[in-house]
Amino acid sequence: MLERLNQALEHVEAHLVDQRIEVAELARIAVTSEYHFRRMFSALAGIPLSEYIRRRRLTVAGAEVLAGERTLLEIAVRYGYTSGEAFARAFRAVHGVGPGEARRTGAALHSQPRMSFRLVIEGSSGMRYRVVEKEQFVVAGRKARVPLVHEGMNHAIADFIRSIGQETIRRITALSDQEPEGIVAVSDGLDPSRAEGTELDYYHGVVTRAAVPEDLDALTVPAGAWAVFENSGPFPQALQYLWRDVFTQWFPSNPYRSRPGPEILRTRLSPDGAEADAELWIPVERTEV
Repeated sequence: MLERLNQALEHVEAHLVDQRIEVAELARIAVTSEYHFRRMFSALAGIPLSEYIRRRRLTVAGAEVLAGERTLLEIAVRYGYTSGEAFARAFRAVHGVGPGEARRTGAALHSQPRMSFRLVIEGSSGMRYRVVEKEQFVVAGRKARVPLVHEGMNHAIADFIRSIGQETIRRITALSDQEPEGIVAVSDGLDPSRAEGTELDYYHGVVTRAAVPEDLDALTVPAGAWAVFENSGPFPQALQYLWRDVFTQWFPSNPYRSRPGPEILRTRLSPDGAEADAELWIPVERTEV
């Protein structure tokens, strides 16, 4: 998988100039879906694919600005910008200085290095996981639109959970009739980029096949395969590291890829709230070996 991802990055480099880079073509090279390619890239690289391409283009364009062999408008068009103004805005966002000023003063510019992925062995402990097939089910509970937070407490989620009354929690919990059992955290509708601060639908609810009362929110989830991962550790860091490890270690080493669908997290906190046992459910499909 990593070799194929690196081949896709070679394609990016070959088409920085004059041509539009299609995610569908990158996914084809990596022999995976667009959905999984975007998620794998952001997990491995730490930035969205679109942002990496933008930074690489403006890194190479910056060298041409300083070289002075082409006009600024020629460079703008060469790297896919429809006007000098649009190019100047993008250039300043990355380099902190406009292209005209950079050329006049020889200013220092920021560089986005070319990326390549390689497998690094960081320990001898394996990941605990299983793959299960589930029939169609419903997530029933309360829903809120919240920002994505990669590390540390998500205060929007914490505030939302505190706003739900205990009687409502009791009614929701009573609907649970299958695994993962009890109250779960469900993330749906995530932006493909997985960028910090992008929004998602967060459900505080249960997994059920029971009829859902009209005053509760419901999300119908189609039948399919799920990879279920388990870990224990400090809360919330261990949970966030679990998601990272799934995409940076497990997927590159196993014949599965992620498919569209919600992610389900079942968490059980220690009495002092400092530690947690967790199950992370990721919708998956098997790939060709």
